[in-house]
Amino acid sequence: MQVNIINFDGKAVGKIDLQDSIFGLDARADILHRVVTWQRAKSRAGTHAVKTVSDVAGSGKKAFKQKKTGNARQGERYNVHMRGGGVVHGPVVRDHSIDLPKKIRALGLKMALSSKAKEGALVVIDSEKVSAAKTATVAKQLKKLNIASALFVGADTLDENFKKSAANINNVDVLPTIGLNVLDILKHEKLVLTADAVKAIETRLGA
Repeated sequence: MQVNIINFDGKAVGKIDLQDSIFGLDARADILHRVVTWQRAKSRAGTHAVKTVSDVAGSGKKAFKQKKTGNARQGERYNVHMRGGGVVHGPVVRDHSIDLPKKIRALGLKMALSSKAKEGALVVIDSEKVSAAKTATVAKQLKKLNIASALFVGADTLDENFKKSAANINNVDVLPTIGLNVLDILKHEKLVLTADAVKAIETRLGA
């Protein structure tokens, strides 16, 4: 598959060949769903917790005597049905992550890239470098390219001026190749790769 390389002015400055084994696959919803589920589960902290009866500070003394008070008999005052008592069956600290084979994760990433390529939502630019960190300038260039929602992916490092400028633009995220993931690709309308990023992706996912 061959696509044009453009600059920020929208002018074609060259062509690049994309590997069909990475950018030319037929996307499968079940694979993408499994990878997104794995990714979202892995990002959960799992630190939510409540106090059970054994965690509530206080005496285990009986709330009041058993008989002749006119009240229903009660045990310790910090039981689950008492005000200020513990919580029964509440959330506990746990690991939400699930197992997913590396081959499935890699296949999901290839399918996400392929889906953008087949939709015509994949853009390859020569470089993301800008002369100064000016949000207005970058926003104007993106508007010229008809980009309202996009994930920009650079090679190992990204231009600091561009990162700072893009940080203030809604629906635009910037990642190095190592941070490329299925969820971020799918939640943006367009995927914008630098020419160096394409080579890095093909090296990372190549057979």
